[in-house]
Amino acid sequence: MVARRQGRGSVLGDYPINVVLLATDLDAAKDFWATKVGLKIVNDNPGAVTFKCGGDSDLTLSKSSVGTKDDQTQAGFRVKDVRAEVAELRRRGVKIEDYDTPGLKTVDGIADIGFAWMAWFIDPGKNCVGIIQVK
Repeated sequence: MVARRQGRGSVLGDYPINVVLLATDLDAAKDFWATKVGLKIVNDNPGAVTFKCGGDSDLTLSKSSVGTKDDQTQAGFRVKDVRAEVAELRRRGVKIEDYDTPGLKTVDGIADIGFAWMAWFIDPGKNCVGIIQVK
């Protein structure tokens, strides 16, 4: 039996987490994230590409033969001004998704989800990525 540290949460709760997204076409995904989203490549090899993100976080694209099979959000960037980030991504050629469902409606690509404003885009690997600004 493993003893838990008293008075603290999960043993992993004190550490950053890094995101890994799947890409069936690693070259197209690498170009999208570097050129359109503007992330800096910190490690590039035939099976995966890693980009530097804010703080002590990074995003890795892993070569996959099957890709993503889920339409839900796989990752989200926490931003200070979602409207400014959406405008810049659009300027760079990134398509911001629009939704109009009973539980989710975007206006100019941005949804009011109660505690935050959120927008989404789909990368070449069909990964749904969110951009969130907490109110």
